[in-house]
Amino acid sequence: MTKSRYDRIEKFFNNHEKLYFLLRIIYKYASYPVFVLYPLLLLYTLWNRQIADFVKILVIPAVTFVMVTLLRLVINKARPYEALDINPLIRKNKNGQSFPSRHAASVFIIAMAFLYVNIYAGIAMIILGILICVSRVLAGVHYVSDVIVGAVISVILGVFGFFII
Repeated sequence: MTKSRYDRIEKFFNNHEKLYFLLRIIYKYASYPVFVLYPLLLLYTLWNRQIADFVKILVIPAVTFVMVTLLRLVINKARPYEALDINPLIRKNKNGQSFPSRHAASVFIIAMAFLYVNIYAGIAMIILGILICVSRVLAGVHYVSDVIVGAVISVILGVFGFFII
């Protein structure tokens, strides 16, 4: 992404107040259902499924979260608003640690856990994850590569952890 592209995105949202409002709502609140429903998924699996399913749904997202957190600390890539000197549509007071996106990784590994238990709930979470990723790029706090790699890491670990082993 280039500065001129972000400038066009900023101009578009500044000219479309209702869409800008929607972007802010998605950016701020779209992750809430994921992180509220995840503990409920854990409780559901604890009471209604085998303990092995509960352990998978607890451990695989935790391992993914730790791996992505460590990876972003090591890489410490500058965020778009730092590197491109842009005004992000939504202010964030964080420097570096842009790659990979931990929001993208978290929502997609939780979506994979839901997919493991219920395909429809999993698809709903994947759609929510896509909205979260798009909002973070449009807001100017992540590059497209940040959210794609975060999501891909989680999908790969999720497929392996939930469906192969």
